[in-house]
Amino acid sequence: MTMTSPQGRTELLRPDGSPVRVLVVDDEVSLTDLLSMALRYEGWEIRSADDGAGAVRAARSFRPDVVVLDMMLPDMDGLAVLGRLRRELPDVPVLFLTAKDTVEDRIAGLTAGGDDYVTKPFALEEVVARLRGLIRRAGASGRRGDSVLAVGDLTLDEDSHEVTRGGDSIHLTATEFELLRYLMRNPRRVLSKAQILDRVWSYDFGGQANVVELYISYLRRKIDAGREPMIHTRRGAGYLIKPLT
Repeated sequence: MTMTSPQGRTELLRPDGSPVRVLVVDDEVSLTDLLSMALRYEGWEIRSADDGAGAVRAARSFRPDVVVLDMMLPDMDGLAVLGRLRRELPDVPVLFLTAKDTVEDRIAGLTAGGDDYVTKPFALEEVVARLRGLIRRAGASGRRGDSVLAVGDLTLDEDSHEVTRGGDSIHLTATEFELLRYLMRNPRRVLSKAQILDRVWSYDFGGQANVVELYISYLRRKIDAGREPMIHTRRGAGYLIKPLT
């Protein structure tokens, strides 16, 4: 659900009309306070934690819609925290904060199930923009009619976020769901990496187009595993989805 604030910006709300909930996890108190202040300005409800154990406890009671998670915490690293969070909230989007900026670190976080990645130092506006993108992807932007997409025996319900192929239920993360939705809205059409980055991630991911390849491989494992493939690569052009012929 969305509405326009008195300041003229679009406010994101939960489906029941209550404020979006954000859990901020970082052991730098000054950074946490600054980030929390910026997010409260968006009209969101904020809870914070300064270590991994506190993050898991907060997630269990607060039930956030999105998590901002530092990769380096005093009691455990961010990937370990993410694993515990996923057991509590398997679908919650996670934005990693890190001082590292290598392709290997980015891929490690994304492979573990993170949805996005920001390198310190960062601009508050960038974090807010990326969180808004994650929240919209996860379904806080409202509902609309005629929500079921179908390509062959593959169906995707944009309201319930249910995905099935041949009647079998398929669980997707928020980012995987958004990628599949974009492909299914454009059946038989080749979509370039640049188009996918712009639509699914809403930015160029620092030029790291290999994140598209990574998430396409995730989708193939879930959508095409043990079946005739529907997701295809056109070398030098991009990717497309099409029904079996």
